[in-house]
Amino acid sequence: MTDAPLAEGEAIDKLAASDRLLVALDFDGTLSPLEDEPMDARMLPAAREAVDALVATPDTIVAFVSGRSLVDLRVIAEHDDTSRVLLAGSHGAEFWIPGEGIVSHGEDETDVALRDTLRGRAEDATAHLDGVWIEPKTFGFGVHTRRATAEAAEEANRRVDAIVAGEAPHWRRRTGHNIVEFAFRHEGKDSAIAELRERVGATAVLFAGDDVTDEDALASLGEDDLGVRVGEGPTSATVRVADIAALAVLLQQLAEARSRRRA
Repeated sequence: MTDAPLAEGEAIDKLAASDRLLVALDFDGTLSPLEDEPMDARMLPAAREAVDALVATPDTIVAFVSGRSLVDLRVIAEHDDTSRVLLAGSHGAEFWIPGEGIVSHGEDETDVALRDTLRGRAEDATAHLDGVWIEPKTFGFGVHTRRATAEAAEEANRRVDAIVAGEAPHWRRRTGHNIVEFAFRHEGKDSAIAELRERVGATAVLFAGDDVTDEDALASLGEDDLGVRVGEGPTSATVRVADIAALAVLLQQLAEARSRRRA
């Protein structure tokens, strides 16, 4: 594990030489600071510049891989139909592909009805707790506690855990930075990376993330790939960088090295 971006490091040189590179990036906490109001999240300017540089590099595909619902991811990423950036939302249960648009793994009416029922019960059960917010998601919902006290967060999670355990014990539960997510689909960021890799024919993948849910993808990478952890925490990544700004430096260095090799 290294603690700083690599200037002419072996990892960047190896990726720069790959035939077809997929750069897959988590969004919140990786490209954008975490926000108390989740829909206020936007890429830092340096991160956007690095993404744009990679998109312009030959034989390089950029994707954002997020737990956000696709519709919300498109808003915070300021993403429109002319973009060349691929999107994987809902931990890989729905995608946006240039030239194709939205590609979803589908919804069952029974699952959707249960989602709405349980989300409503979660909202009712936590309405008295200041700073707790239930986020609607395509395949479930999230319990946000960033603005809540520790006691309120604990009570909210306990109450919602009991609701889901009683009615939908088969749902997938994920934890992240001040959020617990519940979903009736079981895709993870590891399956999202696998699907994107196959779809674009990537010979190597860089994946960067900052949270527990990103570890599924980081642990799935192969010897020709590179995993980058942004910030602290246990990780399967090969490289650790301190923050979003440091990741932007690494991505810019990769874009420059790859441009030189692909010229």
